[in-house]
Amino acid sequence: MNEIPETMTALHLVGNGGPEMLVLRHDVVVPVPADDEVLVRVRACGMNNTDVNTRVGWYSKSVTVATGSSGFDVEVDGDATWGGSGLTFPRIQGADPCGEVVAVGSAADPTLVGSRVLADGWIRDPGRPDDRSLAGYLGSERDGGYAQYCAIPARNVYPIDVNLSDAELASFPCSWATAEHMLTRPGVSAGQTVVVTGASGGVGTALVQLARLRGARVVAVTSSSKFADVAACGADACVDRTTEDLVGAVIEAAGGPVDVLADVVGGPDFAPLLETLCRGGRYTTAGAIAGPIVDLDLRTLYLNDLELYGCTVYEPPVFEALVGYIRRGEVHPVVAATYPLSDFHVAQEAFVAKAHTGAMVVTVD
Repeated sequence: MNEIPETMTALHLVGNGGPEMLVLRHDVVVPVPADDEVLVRVRACGMNNTDVNTRVGWYSKSVTVATGSSGFDVEVDGDATWGGSGLTFPRIQGADPCGEVVAVGSAADPTLVGSRVLADGWIRDPGRPDDRSLAGYLGSERDGGYAQYCAIPARNVYPIDVNLSDAELASFPCSWATAEHMLTRPGVSAGQTVVVTGASGGVGTALVQLARLRGARVVAVTSSSKFADVAACGADACVDRTTEDLVGAVIEAAGGPVDVLADVVGGPDFAPLLETLCRGGRYTTAGAIAGPIVDLDLRTLYLNDLELYGCTVYEPPVFEALVGYIRRGEVHPVVAATYPLSDFHVAQEAFVAKAHTGAMVVTVD
């Protein structure tokens, strides 16, 4: 085991705003794990929409437009993180570290040292783990994986011994746990039909695979240029998101009204797509990249007995289920590109362009 240095390379978020708020430093103090924590030497870390949304402050209720990368003209309030609290700076982002445990706190299991691990990003209060209001997110309320070392509660790390690269493993945690949560809450099961919007993204490609794993039929809404990639993930049918009669095209592809609408896009298509649900259908969401403010005709909701599910803070069994899928080889990573941490600005620019399918991952030397 190599000796742990006193300082490390890390990407500091120094304020809310554009990409200029991300500063690569080589003199950041290596964290010392608390009694119940482990120290992970990070080898790769997945990129997510939450990185950009947290940087620009999009989670604040003062922001009402679609997600973006350059910051907003409004002054964001103190509710600009997933956990709903204010962000303290500097902050090391990165919710998806994959790496090797190199040290443990006095109360953590010493046999974890040397294990390659993934981390459940939701850091719950150890005394009240069921209280979602007390949960914070890795890379948001506390420092994450865009660094050579990251301290994580031992209860949040899962050893992974599979024939996948660090970059492939790092593509799973945030996007795939979000997708698993979105399907768990509405109880997606075999024989049902699920519509997935934003189907080419990290969460979208995970939704497609995980819904198919449950035996559901999947209609994916994406750009026509990505049909082949999304079909390769298991989509039964693909619909061009720019189709003039999107509702009609989705219902035709599905063979009738659908059971579940799994939506990470929101925006102007929210209200029309809600009409694709059958009576008693379920809408599940964990994002709104096209805009968070939508129209809702309450008659559509109550006359059709619809159920709406918001999905952010999941229960630990959601992540445990994901780990099981990975260990058993039941899902496969979709990694579009990898970038070294030193090229993070370039990486995030490519991520925001949304020309890729699946995930992008940062490697950490």
